Amino acid sequence: MNVLIVGSGGREHALAWKIAQSEGLGDLHAAPGNPGIAGLGTCHPLRPDDSEALLGLCHQLGIDLVVVGPEAPLVAGLADALRHAGVAVFGPGAAAAQIEGSKSFAKDVMQAAGVPTAAELKEPQAPCVIKADGLAAGKGVFVCRTQDEVQAALPKAEVLEGRVVVEELLEGEEVSLFALCAGEEALALAPAQDFKRLRDGDEGPNTGGMGSYSPVPAVSAELAEQLVDTVHRPVLAELARRGAPFQGLLYAGLMLTEDGPRVLEFNCRFGDPETQAILPRLQGDLLEALAAAAAGSVAGVELSAGSEAAVTVVLAAPGYPDAPENGAPLSGLERAEEEGALVFQAGTALRGGEVVSAGGRVLNVTALGESVAEARERAYRAVGRIEFPGVQYRHDIALRAVHANA
Repeated sequence: MNVLIVGSGGREHALAWKIAQSEGLGDLHAAPGNPGIAGLGTCHPLRPDDSEALLGLCHQLGIDLVVVGPEAPLVAGLADALRHAGVAVFGPGAAAAQIEGSKSFAKDVMQAAGVPTAAELKEPQAPCVIKADGLAAGKGVFVCRTQDEVQAALPKAEVLEGRVVVEELLEGEEVSLFALCAGEEALALAPAQDFKRLRDGDEGPNTGGMGSYSPVPAVSAELAEQLVDTVHRPVLAELARRGAPFQGLLYAGLMLTEDGPRVLEFNCRFGDPETQAILPRLQGDLLEALAAAAAGSVAGVELSAGSEAAVTVVLAAPGYPDAPENGAPLSGLERAEEEGALVFQAGTALRGGEVVSAGGRVLNVTALGESVAEARERAYRAVGRIEFPGVQYRHDIALRAVHANA
């Protein structure tokens, strides 16, 4: 099976790494990809939103399955364009992708499906959460505990896509739960937790994610299945009822409150950086599972999580998230891998044969261990082998989970 991965980040590198292990893989391609993905397959300098060029590439290369990584091309209808031309795609069409593309649409779907979510507020009064309605690359959410923070967040949200949504501030354990979906069928993957704030102690601005780990102590396999029953399957049924069946990865961002689970957000694709912690634990043929979902059913697909834990630490460029500085040489990647870690490249490029930074989140370092504590220690040991000027990373990824298990 010839596969094309659309995207260029750490999530796509992790997907390429896992798909490359499948016995059913023929040729692996990516558009545009990155230097890390280029070590696994062939990269093509095409934009993820250029559906016409991507379709031409699919015909030229005899692509059997397209796996779309980022949300923006899905919301814009890339999967529709490819499917209408007879190309199998893992990723929802534009109508279903609105579950991420519009907070208002997602709220409406959840209300109709009876899925518990944060209450929407009429006025931006602290404590609250202020969100941009449209896509914002993970940076359109502002947690406001004081009225000063509300006043600072409103103008930032107003310049982003769509109207401003104000929600109650929920407290509890936050969990990312992915499910491979085909119509009304859903197959749960291992839960993960990500760290959205830039700095230690959940301080600083929201980012696309500064790290992740899996498993999550608060979410057993049984609870994960219950959550999929409570959250994912009713939403899938409602989308199908609206004539927008979902084929792809439905990601629920959940808060486990004292009053039960509440949905914070839905995403229509693999999360980043949670994917980088989930896939190294995954047992089973991911390519086979993605192809089955694209074909319309995940019945009989077998995927499970291994007993090891995984921790991912994101290394970001100086100036991220507002104005990341690019072009810095990256050294120590091989030394980090010699420590037993996986180094997924995210915002990187080749310049004169040298790997340099070329984005906000530059590298994702993932390590496995018999426990979260062991995985964490290995991940940070590998991080210590990597050098680039002004690098930013959090020092407390998964630390609370280690203490919870102590």
